[in-house]
This record gives sequence, C-alpha cells and structure tokens, in this order.
Amino acid sequence: MARKLCIVILCLVAIFLLPLQNHGEIVVSTVETPSPQPSKNSTTTQFPNHGITEGSLQPQECGPRCSNRCSNTQYKKPCLFFCQKCCAKCLCVPPGTYGNKQVCPCYNNWKTKRGGPKCP
Repeated sequence: MARKLCIVILCLVAIFLLPLQNHGEIVVSTVETPSPQPSKNSTTTQFPNHGITEGSLQPQECGPRCSNRCSNTQYKKPCLFFCQKCCAKCLCVPPGTYGNKQVCPCYNNWKTKRGGPKCP
C-alpha cells in the first residue's frame, strides 16, 4: 500500500513540476502529415515495362495481369488458366488483350504438343 502511495505522489509531483520547467512558454507541437503513398496505377506509369519484360513480375501479380489480358475473350476460364500458367513460368504478361507477344519471348515461344501457341 505504501509503495502505491509513493508512486502516486511521485506522479503528482512530476505533473506539477512539468509546467514550471516551461517557464510559462507556450509549447506548440507540430505534427507532420505523412506524404501520400503512390497508388498501384502510378507505379505502372512510372515503370512502363514493369510486368511486360520477361521476369519482371512477382508471382502474386499474375492474377490481375491475366484478368486484364483475358478481359475481351469469350473463353475466359481457359484463357485465365493458360495465362496464369504462362505467367508463373515466364513472370511476364504481354500488354493489351491480344498480340504484343514479342515483348515476352518466353510467353511467345512456349508451344503446345501440336506446335500451336500455349499462352494466350
């Protein structure tokens, strides 16, 4: 009990002595607001080849890139399946919804058993 009383008295003394240390000066604290973080879209405008050149994607970025790549097709499920398979291997997805495969040679050169293109 005496120990708790001593702690309370010390806290009260510290609270009363704190204003005396400032000598009546007004203390104004400034708080800096954090600068806004760039959005995901601005990173693609800063680095236009991010995700296009071979090996420039992280595996978790394949989903959104393939969704964009397969957005105009009638066969979404097979397109997404093969696009994600190709992206996982090559770590790149060509820009746009069709063509432009020359920017990603691995994606372009992966063929089926019959010799057709494996990647959409």
